[in-house]
Amino acid sequence: MKVCGVDLNSNDANLCLLSLEDELFQLPDFRSRRLTLPGTHSASDLRYFQQTFAKLMQDYKVNKVVIRQRPMKGKFAGGAVGFKLEAAIELIAGLDVIILSPADIKESIKRNPIAVPFAETGLKAYQETAFNTAYAYLMQAKYAD
Repeated sequence: MKVCGVDLNSNDANLCLLSLEDELFQLPDFRSRRLTLPGTHSASDLRYFQQTFAKLMQDYKVNKVVIRQRPMKGKFAGGAVGFKLEAAIELIAGLDVIILSPADIKESIKRNPIAVPFAETGLKAYQETAFNTAYAYLMQAKYAD
């Protein structure tokens, strides 16, 4: 199963492709670590972002996209552009998208600690939240009752 973890931050979607095959985690080569909403955030910009994201998922045969949920209000609330990006991803036809709460991610990682230090994965620091999101989902799916 190939999962793309997504962490939405401002007008960026930080991405991490992670797969679980024969009980081993793989970090396949992935041509994009981050997608940015270009321009003025108009409808045509959103369509371009959506098409680019859809093509990336199709090219890499991603089974599931897991987006880290952001609070709607409060100190760490997500911005309007981030929610536009989330909606654009969720509305891609044929793409299986779920939203995973930070509490679920934390609980999953607590139950199934990551065996390798993040610095040794070869990923960029800004991809860590996306990696944790994908990892937590794969652990939940693997150990689902």
